[in-house]
This record gives sequence, C-alpha cells and structure tokens, in this order.
Amino acid sequence: MPPIDLNTKIQFADPMPDQVDVAIIGGGVAGIATAYFLTLLGEKVLVCEKGRIAGEQSSRNWGWIRQQGRDSAELPIMIESNRIWKSLAKDTGDRDLAFTQSGCLYLAKTQTEMAKYEAWFDLAKTHQLDTKLLKAHEIKNQFPNISGDWVGAMTTPSDGRGEPFVAIPALAKAAQRAGSKIIEECAVRTLDTEAGQVIGVFTEKGRVKCNRVVLAGGAWSNHFAANVDVDIPQLAVRGTVARTNPAPRLFNEKKEMPNIKESGFAIRRRADGGYTLATGALSEHFLSPSSFRYFTKFFKLISAANRDVRVYPAAPKGYPNQWMTKARWSANDISPFERMRVLDPKPNKNEVERMQKRLGERYPELAGIDVAESWAGMIDVTPDVVPILGEITSLRGFYVCTGLSGHGFGIGPGIGRVMANVVSGRQPEHDVSRFRTQRFTDGSPIEPGPY
Repeated sequence: MPPIDLNTKIQFADPMPDQVDVAIIGGGVAGIATAYFLTLLGEKVLVCEKGRIAGEQSSRNWGWIRQQGRDSAELPIMIESNRIWKSLAKDTGDRDLAFTQSGCLYLAKTQTEMAKYEAWFDLAKTHQLDTKLLKAHEIKNQFPNISGDWVGAMTTPSDGRGEPFVAIPALAKAAQRAGSKIIEECAVRTLDTEAGQVIGVFTEKGRVKCNRVVLAGGAWSNHFAANVDVDIPQLAVRGTVARTNPAPRLFNEKKEMPNIKESGFAIRRRADGGYTLATGALSEHFLSPSSFRYFTKFFKLISAANRDVRVYPAAPKGYPNQWMTKARWSANDISPFERMRVLDPKPNKNEVERMQKRLGERYPELAGIDVAESWAGMIDVTPDVVPILGEITSLRGFYVCTGLSGHGFGIGPGIGRVMANVVSGRQPEHDVSRFRTQRFTDGSPIEPGPY
C-alpha cells in the first residue's frame, strides 16, 4: 500500500465548530496523538489538516517503534510510547493500530561505530531496557542470513514496528470516536490574537474561537510560525524509502525479523509480506533562506553528520521556506498551505537502485526481489535533532509540537500524552526541559542527540 497523498479519499470531514478549547494545526502523528489524549482528558478539540491525515511524513517513514538509540531526554518518553503502542489496538478496538514486537538490530562495521553503541548501552542499563551488545560470532549465530563482516551489534528485543499509513488514520478515528473534531482539506491560515493571547484561529473555512492552539505542522511549522512573528529554528530534509513486492521471510519462521540498520541501509519486514527499505541516516537538504538564517545553529549538527548530508541548490516551487514560497499573508489570503495540500517530494532514484543492490548483497535469499514502489518525505529537523515542545513564551496559548526529526512515528503517542498534559495545565510525567521552545535563544549550548 502506498503512502497517503492527494489521491487518498477524504476520511475526515466533521462540521466546523464555532468554538473549541484547543485547535490543533496538522494531522500527522504528533497532532493526532495530542488530540487523542487531550480528548480523553475532557478537552474539546479541533484538528485542522490542510491535506490528508498522515499525508506527509507520518505515512512515509520507516514504521519503526524503537527505544534503541534515542536521545537521553527522549528515552523515558519513548519507553512510555512503547507501552502505549502495545495497548493501543486493545484500547481503541482498532487492529490497524497493532504493534509487532520484532526488536531492533544495529550492525557495526567498525570499532568506531561499536563504541557509539557501547556508550548508549550505559543509558539503556540505567533505564533497565533489554538492550544487548553482540559480538561478531553472536551475530552469525543469531542471524545467519545476514552476510558481511561485522565487528559487533546492538539489539533491543522489546522494540517493534507498525504500519504508518494505516496506524495514524486509525488513531485519528479513535480520537474522533472519543470526541475530537477532525477536518481534512482545511488549512489554518493564521492565528487570531488579542493582547498577547491566542483567542482563535482563522481557517480557510472560517474563524474558530479557542484559547489554546497546538502547532504540529511538521516541515511547515517554521513557515506558519514566522507569519505570526514566532521564530522556530527548523529545516527540512528529504528521506527516500521503498517497499519490495512480497518476499520470503528471513531467519526463523517462528521469530519476527528485527528492524535492521547499518551505515547507509535499513530494512524492516512489512505486514503485507514485503520489506521496507531506507537509506539509513542519509538526508538531502534543499537550500532556502532558512538554510543561511539558521546556519550557525545547525553548524554542530552539520559537522557531525557531514557524510550523511547532501545539499541541493533549491527545492521545487511551493515547498516550505523556499525562495518563491510566499512568506507573509493575512487571514483573508490564500495561504501556502492551500497551494501545497500534500508535500509529496520525488524519491531519489539512484538511492532506490542502491538500496535494491544492497538488499541482495546483505540478504542473498532476497536477491532479485523487485522494488514495487518508492517515495520520499520531507523531515522536519531541529539543530539538536530533538523535538520542540511547549508554550511560546511571547504568545500565551500558542504551543508548539514539532521537530520530531524523523523519530516521530514511534515516539508519537508518548509525545501526544506529554503535550496533552502540558496544554491542559497538568504536570508532565517526564522532564521536558530539553525540549523547551526557548532553548535556541536563551544562550544554551546546542548539543545534538543521536540521529
């Protein structure tokens, strides 16, 4: 099944309310999960999605639900998210929210790579995860179908996977059943404010009163915020993904194949019998005015990831923050979000060919399996590769939930619960200070987490 795009039938078309407690901008995993948990807390919630629920990065990702390799501040939220995923199908009655416990396996070709895994293993022990370090002979014994010479590996058996293109719409339906109003093809153009306080939103279908707004716009978040004079340091990168036709299972028929990553290549088993292939940590960035504006903030990240980043002169017209995309507009103007309902970038064909070749090299049993389809998504990235969560101090009632940096699908339910607590005035159950919105302006050092 392909990712969601404008060819996907509209599923959510609730009547526009006059007033709600919380309006959420964006129907990706972050916005939908926040709506779900806010509604369970008794809040009246409206989700406005400019295109389709999960139409952008939320249906285009790898589908991994992993604790392994997370930033130290993210990990407690991810551990909770893992628990939420395991119960969602039962809690909602929707089998599309099924969690498959498969585990994650990171392979190390060099001692330098292995040293990073060993360092993270200490964090795993602190949180009592079931993470293990494997030596070369243990990899061959446990995973004989993987070819190649490896110095070691790291695995977390309690990790898993889901199917993003069905799971997020299923969670939206659960939120809707609980009481959330959800409307597709309804862009929020801008905020309505008074004396430094949010009092509503202007949508393309009219004004809605509310005293709290959550911006969960993914790659569009910075573009929306800049129009209301809020600065969110954020860039977007392209990630290419592919799926194969149905293919034989690897490893033990009675044991789930883990999600596997090595330098430049990642693979997971799919529910449809094929495999999802990805380019590992490779990211492709299209230069924009924001690239230069935020260069100093992203410098440390760029330096650390220089081999994994490719830069291109400019993105196609209409992409967020691009040279020709409208930067300012009013509530009465047609916004950039209406002109680009679904951000649907073309995949990198060379990378697709390389992934197919790598598939046959690593897993000889799958050599010759055809790629059925490929696609790409624009991933919203922050300078430290961890989310921005919380209220904008200069505008009361305006909350931001963005910058999930390619980690969003797995951690989404946990992030949603955190945001629901924050927005409803409750104390979050986790330390969220690392994710505060003002960390890029208060002089704090920028320390990139794992990516």
